[in-house]
This record gives sequence, structure tokens and C-alpha cells, in this order.
Amino acid sequence: MIPISDSIRLRHKPIIIYWLIGINIALFLWQLKLEFSGELGDLINNWGLIPAQITTAISNAIYFNPAAWVVVFWRSASLFLSMFFHGSFSQILGNLLFLWVFGKTLENIIGHKLFLGLYLMGGVITGIAQIILQPSLSIPLIGANGAIAAILGAYLFKLPKVKIDTIVPLVVVYIPIQVPAYFYLFWWFIQQLFYGIGSLNIPPSGVNSPNLAYWGQLLPLLMGAVFMRFHQSSPSQD
Repeated sequence: MIPISDSIRLRHKPIIIYWLIGINIALFLWQLKLEFSGELGDLINNWGLIPAQITTAISNAIYFNPAAWVVVFWRSASLFLSMFFHGSFSQILGNLLFLWVFGKTLENIIGHKLFLGLYLMGGVITGIAQIILQPSLSIPLIGANGAIAAILGAYLFKLPKVKIDTIVPLVVVYIPIQVPAYFYLFWWFIQQLFYGIGSLNIPPSGVNSPNLAYWGQLLPLLMGAVFMRFHQSSPSQD
């Protein structure tokens, strides 16, 4: 099932959505270029989120060398940067599709600045959750899955019954239907299982398995819902 759009009229252009989609596509094209030249592994291993590196740096700073906090802050940059890289065609296409369908309306509801903040915090919180859940993991984690989960959580809390225009591909026939927004809470997690399709060749072996962060995405999903609980704006649904 492929979501296309919702039925809510936009009052403002989703500027942040345009920028996020553009940046993600540009960086993915750069990744493709580096894959052909054999340099992609260096990029992802330097800027992907590697929990073991951060936990080791924190341990060294606490117990051995206070100057190691510089390394902690340097490696912590991957909490932000890793969400702008993707490991497969299916991962970036799925993330950007959900970002467009659910994000454009949400950006109109809460405004540009709050939307960008929610997006970034969703990705960061997912990274922190992954460090806590698997502190010894040495495989780089990349992708905007957590950021999209936060957007989805906020949207579904505010607009759970809004109809989402959806197409269902059946071999060569595409059937248009309308699906309640809350259905995509379930479908989002099903979709995560297929994000390895069309994976880029990122050495070492086993790198970039999106499913490693699967359960860590529950936290940003809940964060998005809690955020909307305290937001005062009411969406227009005409």
C-alpha cells in the first residue's frame, strides 16, 4: 500500500519539507557516486551512528581522560548527521514518501520551526535509544526512520481519522482507495522490514541494517504524540 496524500487543504507552503526532501536526495546521490568509487564505506563509518564508539568515548572521559569529552562531542554529531544518509533505495523512498504525505500537513499545523525541531529531535532520540539498547553495537546506523516516526506519531495523535488517499498495487493494476490515517501506524512498522531492498554496498559486511533500530523507533513515535498533546493549534479539515 502506497500513501499519496491526505484531504487537508494546505494554507502555507511546506518549506521545511521541500528542504528536507532536497537535502536527503542530494546526499543519496552523493552516496551513489561514492559507492561507484568505493569510498562509501569511509563516509558512513565516519558519519553514521556507531553506539560502541560513543559509549567507549564516554567511558574513557569519565574514568581515564577528561580530555576525551572532546571525542564524545565530536562523535555525538553523528546523532544529527546519520539521519540524513540512507542505506537503500527502499529506505529513502519510504521515508521521503511518509515525510511528504504526513509532514506537509503537520508543518502547516505547528509551523516551520517547530516542525523542524520535531523532525530533528525524533532522529536524535532514536539514536540515543539505540545507544542505550545496544551500547556495544559497532555497526553504523543511518536513516531518517526515527525522525519520520516522530512526525507520524504527532500526525496520528492529532488527525487519527483523516482519510489518506492510497493506491494498492496488484501486479500491473493500481487500485485507488482511502485509508484512515491510524492504519499507517501499523503499516509503518511493517514497512521497516523491507528497508533492506536495494541496499547500497557499504563495507564492512553487515553494516546498515535498518532493523537494528526497529524498536528504538517506538520512543520518537510516542514523543511525537506527546508533543501534539501539548500543542494548542487545531488543524483545518475542510
